[in-house]
Amino acid sequence: MVPFTHEVRGSKGQVVFQKGDPCDGMFLVVYGRVKLAISSAQGSEKVMEIIHPGQSFAEAVMFLGRPCPVMAQFLEDGFLLKVEAQAIYQAIERDAAFARRLLAGLAMRLHGLVRDVERYSIENSLQRVTGYLLQNVDPQRGPMPVVTLPVNKNLIASRLNLTPETFSRMLHQLSEAGLIEVNGREIVLLDADRLQGAAD
Repeated sequence: MVPFTHEVRGSKGQVVFQKGDPCDGMFLVVYGRVKLAISSAQGSEKVMEIIHPGQSFAEAVMFLGRPCPVMAQFLEDGFLLKVEAQAIYQAIERDAAFARRLLAGLAMRLHGLVRDVERYSIENSLQRVTGYLLQNVDPQRGPMPVVTLPVNKNLIASRLNLTPETFSRMLHQLSEAGLIEVNGREIVLLDADRLQGAAD
């Protein structure tokens, strides 16, 4: 194992860190998925982001030297690599290309957050759901576009700032209109052009 790098293995539901914990490094997901979320005093939860294998998280807060603003939790059994801040700082000083890649990753994360704010502010429920489906088509599947939901529908609803009931109602509405076919976690886009029209 590289110095300053530590293995973090967890089972489904295990917390990686809590909101308010110190952030002294960044995490890379090797396998499994991790949700970043905030909870209200009433106990309701808002999923801010779902981190997939190959993605990283916590680097922005690490640079700020502030406590974690969200909690991180395994959505399934997983394996992370935690890289301490000291190693990241040393790599930035030695390798300009690494620094550029890190900045590009942070810029993409910021762009995604801006897109989310735009979606929540000006798009209705149907537009959020259709937009999500169109953005998450599996390119490896056959000629008919298919979206495989990576996590349960409640988590996706929270990510889209919708209630689970509203998310299910939108899927039912699209299904009734003949635009999609829902088979568990697989959603077939029967008419992508009309679905795009609903998203606009």
